[in-house]
Amino acid sequence: MKLHSFLSLSFLILSAAPMFGWGQKGHDTVAFIAENHLTPVAKQQITEILDGKSIVYWANWMDNASHTPEYAYTKTWHYKNIDPEFSYDTAPNIPEGNIVQAIYEQTKLLNNPDSSKEQKALALKLVVHFMGDLHQPMHMGRASDLGGNRHSVKLFDRHSNLHSAWDSWLPEQAHKWSYTEWAQQIDCNDTTVNEEVFTLTNPDEWGRQTYEIATRIYDTTPEDSALSYDYIAEWTPVVEQQFLRGGLRLADILNSIFDTEYSPLNSFVRSDK
Repeated sequence: MKLHSFLSLSFLILSAAPMFGWGQKGHDTVAFIAENHLTPVAKQQITEILDGKSIVYWANWMDNASHTPEYAYTKTWHYKNIDPEFSYDTAPNIPEGNIVQAIYEQTKLLNNPDSSKEQKALALKLVVHFMGDLHQPMHMGRASDLGGNRHSVKLFDRHSNLHSAWDSWLPEQAHKWSYTEWAQQIDCNDTTVNEEVFTLTNPDEWGRQTYEIATRIYDTTPEDSALSYDYIAEWTPVVEQQFLRGGLRLADILNSIFDTEYSPLNSFVRSDK
């Protein structure tokens, strides 16, 4: 292949980059925090449904699967993009569905005793992944810039975009930790922190909270901003907070579904919504 043809192909591939949520590290961290808070009953049932695999194993699977013909219908389920002329509540609905709708629908399917094991396995993988995405602020970013994918920034001296900055660059710059180290360091079992996480009790409230963070990010990160050490220092606590929120809320959802003796801290899993 000639050099110019190779470069042209590379550009096309990069320019068509999908809107991933947290990178692998983030999704694994959210899932591992959740796994550490599962009740024994819930963990056993989940292990059986996933044929011995853990939820961490499947945490990032959906980012690849959504781009295959079999699961292409889930592409829009990773986000709810909201332009500045709208609020969270007034933003137009995507006909194919969005992340908040998907979490409601898949948890309902998991709760349905008539669902097959195969249906539950897929729904479980989706919920695990989407609870990570729901807490990545750019998944509540603007429709006009594809959740920050067309919002240019510089990461030190490298040209990139706001979505990529929040996807992997910022978490990796914040701490050079494995996902197990992330969980060990930020999941402190602090009662005050846990109470704050569960003052909001359903996916719409969590999505609105993430949208408010996204709005602050846009306000403080104009197009072509140069992101450096001060940006990392300012936003690292938010990354930590969002990983922890996602993990604890995911654990609560799964415990509520798979352990009848568990007292849910959220208000929607055992409702008729």
